[in-house]
Amino acid sequence: MAITCFIRYRIDPFKKPEFERYARTWGQAIPACGADLIGYFAPHEGSATTAYGVYTVDSLAAYEAYRERLRDHPLGRENYEFSKREKFILKEDRIFLKLASGPHAPLIRS
Repeated sequence: MAITCFIRYRIDPFKKPEFERYARTWGQAIPACGADLIGYFAPHEGSATTAYGVYTVDSLAAYEAYRERLRDHPLGRENYEFSKREKFILKEDRIFLKLASGPHAPLIRS
């Protein structure tokens, strides 16, 4: 059963461009390391400090293996260092959820 990781970030609102660079880099590294990236989402309207990253893995065991590959991947290491150096991430929370509404069916109209 696949699980989806939702990462909620609290970011420095004055460093949104740095977060967007970080997100684009994960857009390359995450799929290369074996997770199915749904996307990274930066503030647009409403909160200027809340951002999200969302990706799917096959299981928690697959997540652990993926994290090891990501840690060893050149883009992954570079991105971790970039975030530490620039300090645009103020807080990061992860939650793992499973799809409960699937399979989705087409709307049937009478």
